Amino acid sequence: MTWSEMQPLLEQACTETLIMVGWSTLIAVVGGLPLGILLVLTDKGGLLQNTVVNKVIGQIVNIGRSLPFIILMVALMNFTRWVTGTTIGSEAAIVPLAIGGIPFFARLVETAVREVDHGLVEAVQAMGGNTWTIVRKVLVPEALPSLIASTTTTVIALIGYSAMAGTVGGGGLGDLAVRYGYQRFETGLMWITVAVLAVAISLIQFAGDFAARALHRRGARSGPGPRLRLLKSGEPATADVGKVA
Repeated sequence: MTWSEMQPLLEQACTETLIMVGWSTLIAVVGGLPLGILLVLTDKGGLLQNTVVNKVIGQIVNIGRSLPFIILMVALMNFTRWVTGTTIGSEAAIVPLAIGGIPFFARLVETAVREVDHGLVEAVQAMGGNTWTIVRKVLVPEALPSLIASTTTTVIALIGYSAMAGTVGGGGLGDLAVRYGYQRFETGLMWITVAVLAVAISLIQFAGDFAARALHRRGARSGPGPRLRLLKSGEPATADVGKVA
């Protein structure tokens, strides 16, 4: 197979992979972020301590993470058909990719949020900040570098999942490698596909690490305590929170 024959196939496969990973990452972040924060808030000693809710959410997340992606795809076929009208192609692959990504990202969010200095939370509470204020002004901003790194890890994991989706007709680079590289013995195309995936993952990791380090340095330059804007009785008030012992 010549390069002129490979090029349109690679362009289509890259576009399909980009669509699958892009949409599934967006859904995973939107769904996993609140789940991860809830796991922290409802845990023992949390702001919304609730053992039952914490255990239920934790078990749902654990079950979602325990299923191998290929099995998850098969298990969700009926649901995927109901949502998209088909079980093959890049649109259908987005459904299991997103559902598999949500619990994965939720655990990473939980870990990132737990690293936030609890002294800052106590300081905002002492100034009358409610739970929503603490989440918006302390937990998310302080954990942002780690959340960026978690998003990077999730994107890379979803790229791997999307390649597996290609083995069962999900489209993308995985499908291209299987149909042409394996079934038609086009070894050259298969290795080009591997190289494209390796380069893409390296670039994503570099971008994610750069963004996380930039945010971390920016936070370090802002001083030992962040400037928090609290809302009291409907009136804005600005308070500087110093270092908490």
